[in-house]
Amino acid sequence: MNFKDILENNPIVAAVKDEKQLDKVLKTDVQVIFVLFGDILNVKRISEKIENAQKIGIVHVDLVEGLSNKEVALEFLKITTKFKGIISTKPQIVRAAKRLGFIAVQRIFIIDSLSLASVEKHLVEECDALEMLPGLLSKVIENLSKSISMPLIAGGLISDKDDVMQALKCGATCISTTRENIWSM
Repeated sequence: MNFKDILENNPIVAAVKDEKQLDKVLKTDVQVIFVLFGDILNVKRISEKIENAQKIGIVHVDLVEGLSNKEVALEFLKITTKFKGIISTKPQIVRAAKRLGFIAVQRIFIIDSLSLASVEKHLVEECDALEMLPGLLSKVIENLSKSISMPLIAGGLISDKDDVMQALKCGATCISTTRENIWSM
């Protein structure tokens, strides 16, 4: 199954920011986990916990303490961890991740019309999904989902079922959230 199909079949992606949240989500039906914490000392163990639970772990490499924003950091993750993919805001990291065989999610922040206009200029065409934050911008989700060819993940500030349904209705493939009450929806 390709990553787009996985996201379409699993519209809730758990974004975890600590061990406590990770342990909770491993007991749920959530299949895709975005790891937003860790360091070079514990990243292998985190990935193994996710792998042992038969879930897909995707680590936000920009947030792992001790890793640089160079390709060698991705090679380290590929060799030493069980992560299936990475998230990054840096286009060069997304490209390098794809070359190494990772699922690659490019994260972007839409804070104004200029940042929206620059998405296409900085978008890595070969990435597997684009994560847009915040995920509550209905018109932006609708327009962006029509202009890109990969899945669109809406994340950030999503707080309840109405937010989830609105994002999906506007064209998001799925949502990512750290809110534990949404994981089991």
